[in-house]
Amino acid sequence: MTTNTILLLLLSLVIAGGLSYFQYFFKAKSKSNVIFLLAFLRFLAIFGLLLLLINPIITKNALEVTKTPLAVVVDNSSSITALKSDKKVVELYQKIISNPAIREKFEIQSYQFDADFKPSDKFDFKGNQTNLDEAAKNLKSINKNLIFPTVVITDGNQTTGNDYVYRFDPVNKVYPLVVGDTTTFLDLKINQLNVNKYAFHKNKFPVEVFLQYAGDKPINADFTIAQGNSIVAREKVSFSPSKKTAVVNLLLPADKVGLQVFKASVSSNTKEKNSYNNIKNFAVEIIDQKSVIAIVSSVNHPDIAALKRSIESNAQRKVILVKPNEINLLQDASVLILYQPTAAFKTVFDNNKAAGRNTFIITGNNTDFNFLNQQQNNLIFKMSGQREDYLSEFDSHFNLFAVDNLGFENFPPLQNLFGTITTSGNVSVLLSSKIRNVATNAPLLAFAENQGKRSAFLLGENSWKWRLQSHIDNQSFEKYDVFVDKIIQFLASSSTKKSLVVTHESFYNSGEEIIINSQYFNKNYEFDEKARLTISVTNTATKQSKNYDLLKGNNSFSVNLDGLTAGKYNFTVKELNSNTSYSSHFEILDFDIEKQFVNPDVLKLKQLALQTNGKAFFEDQADDLINTLLESKEYKSIEKNSTTKTPIIDWVWLLILITVLLTTEWFVRKYNGLL
Repeated sequence: MTTNTILLLLLSLVIAGGLSYFQYFFKAKSKSNVIFLLAFLRFLAIFGLLLLLINPIITKNALEVTKTPLAVVVDNSSSITALKSDKKVVELYQKIISNPAIREKFEIQSYQFDADFKPSDKFDFKGNQTNLDEAAKNLKSINKNLIFPTVVITDGNQTTGNDYVYRFDPVNKVYPLVVGDTTTFLDLKINQLNVNKYAFHKNKFPVEVFLQYAGDKPINADFTIAQGNSIVAREKVSFSPSKKTAVVNLLLPADKVGLQVFKASVSSNTKEKNSYNNIKNFAVEIIDQKSVIAIVSSVNHPDIAALKRSIESNAQRKVILVKPNEINLLQDASVLILYQPTAAFKTVFDNNKAAGRNTFIITGNNTDFNFLNQQQNNLIFKMSGQREDYLSEFDSHFNLFAVDNLGFENFPPLQNLFGTITTSGNVSVLLSSKIRNVATNAPLLAFAENQGKRSAFLLGENSWKWRLQSHIDNQSFEKYDVFVDKIIQFLASSSTKKSLVVTHESFYNSGEEIIINSQYFNKNYEFDEKARLTISVTNTATKQSKNYDLLKGNNSFSVNLDGLTAGKYNFTVKELNSNTSYSSHFEILDFDIEKQFVNPDVLKLKQLALQTNGKAFFEDQADDLINTLLESKEYKSIEKNSTTKTPIIDWVWLLILITVLLTTEWFVRKYNGLL
């Protein structure tokens, strides 16, 4: 409180006392107890009003000390346990945070990381993944714009995320405290295995395997891939101190349909400290996509031979040539290509109404368009007898399936009868027609999808010239053949809409996220946000079942099945309001990525320290780390003088008190007849 304020308070006392005296004692004839009471009440009221005007404030000065943060980040992944360093990590952590000098100099912040990053001072070392990059990203945001050191207690073996070496803020020093046995042991390891998740039946699928060796003498290793008790591939691999890695490329036969599980392993005659990383299981879903495509035609034309070659460029397709009267040959066909249909095709159309096969109709100069109008309602033809050449124009907005523009505008014209072609219903146009660069606004290549049945229309003959032109442009038939295959793939796929759609993988690796997504559609095929979805998961070996609710997300429902052990599982997703269900299976392969290591990654951690101008320490150098932190002069506490100003009186309560005093004075005067 300042001197001026004190003087004003004294003056207020004098003024309040003077006014009270003048009011009640200066001219008073008698000085009773009531007069003294009234004078006292008036004194307090006037003094209170003057206090409101002065509003005296007490100023306090306090010295605040802000310590530099010290982030102590602990690796909580299961690789710490695998390297038998879990107790050592806890011991090192406690040694750092309990050091009195460290606690006096720094504000200690304790964190843990595995796949995620969070504040913690308790560690269980059960994380299935290691993501040090996540720790770097979070520390940047937590201590933004601060200069602070970071101690990372870890083995440095990261299994997911970006390379952590360059992810920490280079302004802030990082001091890795390396745990784990750094002694080099002989170790063979399957470092990485690349394989497609799917392969086609009776084909061969590639497997690429990267092998790694740690040791100081030459050895010969045996690499095998087994399925069950059978060895399906074997290869000898040699390593030496100068040859630490090897790549094995194999082609395996896809001779069984369904989910096929394989085991890749590498071994030698020398005993290893860690043999878990010598084995890696993988699975491939073998798909039987073999389909029969029937080309039905009553005429001979080069288009038919060109179509057959394009379609059969995919080994999973087989083309049969059928006359319109050979209906019995269509039993195995999944797609019908009807080339220039006429009235002779009536039995084919009638038969297909019951069979429900998807069709690809190609028209030309010999087509009976009146008959075609009777057999389908996607396109309406009003044709003359005059022939016309039609050029094509590519529609980039076509979205039924992905297709590239092969330069259709420069392809030779197709020939068809002149007339008017209009679309009806759900028709998507990929190529529209032009006559000598004049747009007709009519389709040339179009696709329709109605009530679960798909159709394609190519309105013109001589498409064999397109295949030839594509070869001239690209020195290969490949691009055109892929284009034709995409048309066949669209027609060969089932388009039946389902009310319950479930998305999942056929197999997962242990430690991976096991997420199953689902969508439920109402009768109008609109996403139903009010659906109630549950999933029942059963282990086929133990017969134990678990039930989960699927949680609503952005236009889908999902469930995370983390925690399931390796094995085969059957599951059923059910919508409770409609009792609609979907059943399938998946397999979890036994693979723990955190058990793949025999040594800490010292090189990476030293690179991290160098990148941030810090220093790496080993587990027996914890005292050196503590001394380095204490001796560093760049981490100093900041002292701030904090000034706080606090009013002596709460004006609200003082105003209430003044009101009470004046009211009391009035009642006393009234009662004693002094008004």
